[in-house]
Amino acid sequence: MTSDQHMSTESVEKAGQVSRRGLFAGIGGAAAMAAGGGALLSGGTAFANDGTPLFWRQPGKTGAPEVHGVHLTFGADPTREMVVSWTTPTSVTGAKVHVGTLSGGYGRAVQADTVHYTDAKSGSEVLIHHARLHNLRPDTEYAYAAVHDGGTPMPGFFRTAPRGRARFTFTSFGDQGTPTMGKQITPAGATSPIWVNDNLGSPAAGDVVAGVERIAPLLHLVNGDLCYANISDNRVRTWSDWFINNSRSARFRPWMPAAGNHENELGNGPIGYGAYQSYFSLPDAGSDDETRGLWYAFTVGSVRFISLNNDDVAYQDGGNSYVRGYSGGAQKRWLEAELSRTRANRDIDWIVVVMHQVVISTVDKFNGADRGIREEWVPLFDKYGVDLVVCGHEHHYERSFPIRGAQSNDTLTPIPVSTDKSVSDTSKGTVHVVLGGGGTSAPSNALFFDPAQCRVITGVGPVGSNGKRPPIYVQEDAPWSANRDKTNPYGFAAFTVDPGNHPGDATRMEVTYYSVSGPFGELTAVDTFTLVRPRRDGRRS
Repeated sequence: MTSDQHMSTESVEKAGQVSRRGLFAGIGGAAAMAAGGGALLSGGTAFANDGTPLFWRQPGKTGAPEVHGVHLTFGADPTREMVVSWTTPTSVTGAKVHVGTLSGGYGRAVQADTVHYTDAKSGSEVLIHHARLHNLRPDTEYAYAAVHDGGTPMPGFFRTAPRGRARFTFTSFGDQGTPTMGKQITPAGATSPIWVNDNLGSPAAGDVVAGVERIAPLLHLVNGDLCYANISDNRVRTWSDWFINNSRSARFRPWMPAAGNHENELGNGPIGYGAYQSYFSLPDAGSDDETRGLWYAFTVGSVRFISLNNDDVAYQDGGNSYVRGYSGGAQKRWLEAELSRTRANRDIDWIVVVMHQVVISTVDKFNGADRGIREEWVPLFDKYGVDLVVCGHEHHYERSFPIRGAQSNDTLTPIPVSTDKSVSDTSKGTVHVVLGGGGTSAPSNALFFDPAQCRVITGVGPVGSNGKRPPIYVQEDAPWSANRDKTNPYGFAAFTVDPGNHPGDATRMEVTYYSVSGPFGELTAVDTFTLVRPRRDGRRS
């Protein structure tokens, strides 16, 4: 690293006057200076107090494990709280994050809490360090460096959420996997092993991350089935690969997840989500330790985001273990109370639900829609006026017209309240968007019914020889189907919230679905539409 890649102390003090992207090229030395308690010596190289260079290993010196897989999540109040997390394979000391505004330097150190789990399949222990940053300022960009004793500091940036009604963009996809080869096999007739991907990943799982960074949203929603570790030979390595791949985005903006059926890992915690619950520090929903982090909510601007875990209500047997009903109704009770409080809050215009399994789907020979969700949660979405549901599970893109109510048939077919493909008034019905093209090697965009139909799981049969409960399907018409992408297997959606200028005005959400191709995340706009609803009469922003 040459001296012109580092910043002088004066440059750090003036950092607020330059762009983040410009600053990042030189921030490494300043971050190392703060995180290591050292100083910038002549020539601009950062050294620790003992004279050890901080941004590379001395030859032959082993030291502590690296700061690995840094990722961000919002705290309970996204305007003032952020969590910086990373993993290590062994215990470390001094895990902390140095944080400061770009204009003020790295003036504060926050100690990290460490949690751990032992993977039941391999017996490997993983340690995850969560530094919870509090007392931040709204709508402010911060620089930070995560470090532990003997490790190389890892710098990053983030912006806190705005307070009150404000314009911002978020993105969303589900069903990602990893772009890495995690398993060796010897094919029949071969003399040597080859590497394969055994967790439904593909190179597109890397491409979509580059695509998200082209948009540079305030936050990203991950709609379940993150890395498919539960079908991998090496679950710990799969999680590790997932965080390495996504850290190039997730250390600059919060990635807020929902747990999907492939986060259910046999033996990892009492209901299988122990790894997921350890890797992510998520806003507290008042649930017990067994279900911690499986449902939660947070507010950005005038949008309330609610993350749910469908395995609790879905009929489909899709994880390592069948856990339908695991919360004993606690999640549904929390959801109704949360929706009731949110709709009573005059400062909240939008309710966005992020979950994994789907209410709508028009593909054949794949998972299908699930009556369990239609029975348990859709009536609550209707009652409290949920505006938008983003999900995955089906590995393609499609969206519904706004829906409200259901036909009195076996599948509870949703009823569209409008057939306008350009603009949807979500005060009259909920729009569902399937975003399952996050990178798996098993896309479903070539399986669409034509004309549109839907297979709905209405129950499951007895356990079969494979240990799974087979789904019972009933086919329905799909009058709710608004648009679907038959051409492109991979992509994500960007949602830009325009809060409007005055109480009583319409507030809008402009939506673009992008297909993604290539390692540089090249984007093509495939579908654009607008969600509108009356702005509520809360306080003026």
